[in-house]
Amino acid sequence: MPSNPAGSSPRPTGRWSEVLAVFLRLGLTSFGGPVAHLGFFREEFVNRRRWLDDRAYADLVALCQFLPGPASSQVGIAVGLSRAGYAGGFAAWLGFTLPSAAAMVAFAYAIDVLGGAAGSGWLHGLKVAAVAVVAQAVLGMMRSLAADRERATIMVAVAALVLAVPSAWAQVGGIVLGGLSGLLLTRDAAPADHAHLPLSVGRRTGLWCLVMFFVLLIGLPVLAASVGSHALDLVDAFYRAGSLVFGGGHVVLPLLQEAVVPRGWISNDAFLAGYGAAQAVPGPLFTFAAYLGAAMQPAPSGVGGALICLIAVFAPSFLLVVGALPFWEALRRRPEVQAALRGVNAAVVGLLLAALYHPVWTSAIAGRGDFALAAAAFLLLMMWKTAPWAVVVLCAAGGALLAIV
Repeated sequence: MPSNPAGSSPRPTGRWSEVLAVFLRLGLTSFGGPVAHLGFFREEFVNRRRWLDDRAYADLVALCQFLPGPASSQVGIAVGLSRAGYAGGFAAWLGFTLPSAAAMVAFAYAIDVLGGAAGSGWLHGLKVAAVAVVAQAVLGMMRSLAADRERATIMVAVAALVLAVPSAWAQVGGIVLGGLSGLLLTRDAAPADHAHLPLSVGRRTGLWCLVMFFVLLIGLPVLAASVGSHALDLVDAFYRAGSLVFGGGHVVLPLLQEAVVPRGWISNDAFLAGYGAAQAVPGPLFTFAAYLGAAMQPAPSGVGGALICLIAVFAPSFLLVVGALPFWEALRRRPEVQAALRGVNAAVVGLLLAALYHPVWTSAIAGRGDFALAAAAFLLLMMWKTAPWAVVVLCAAGGALLAIV
């Protein structure tokens, strides 16, 4: 793809239907989480189809790692945008998201049909699987995002803050604290490599999208509090979660848990069971939002609730990707921005570390059998490199067996 000057818009060279077909196949087959998704994307769009070269793809990945939200979905949106314009960006998201979202809605209906299934053995096994999956995510992210003593200190401090003050505001405060601490403690780190990004949109469009992102982030809580609509409460909660998640899909767990469980929209058992089931489907982990929207008791729920929550949690990704593209070239060269981002990344590992203890561990590990099952699942994931969906199935079977004995 030829380079474009900053602020110009590339001319799309493909069709949105072509983008939809490719991403639908990826949405059906891309297991393994965001890192694996990025590997699938590189093979498809750099090596096989040559829609991007390696340097352009690497810079897109760097941009989406910098932004809050699901990195693999954001890379997909950007690839679709470069191929077929705004329709291509939407087609990429739809194709990659639809298969797992449909599976999660079906799982929500299955729980409802079974009635009282939140206490059954197989569902408890899904909660145990979540322990192993989150532990693996914490360890992997800690190795890359909190590998030195400064960032490890930020990680532990944020985890302690969130456990001491369990609220959504503490989580936001932890992210802000991480950014400030990174600015103070990690400015001497080596700067990140820079490669020219040949994908851009107009600065005016980008600025409009960034303004809309912040208007919604600030205005939705005020509007929801004044109107008193449950549908608007859902949009507010899920938009805020999608706006504040750095570091990958697993970090959405504590934000969504704090948003929906204390309000009584869904039980903690059903929440964790759905999170465990989300590991068994391909595509982005953010489709967990579709399960929550479908499984919640207050209306809107079912398919309508799933659509509201799914669109709300992904809306920030669209606004941020389009908004950041025109300004990324200059922004990422600034050492203070890179330092703040290092602190933010360490902070989100701390958020996930706190979530590993509560609610994941405290809700799933009730005895020696649960601990043994979680340890076995962790071994399979870390050492035997077993596919997450297979570990989830094994944990469900193990939970059913433990309930019998």
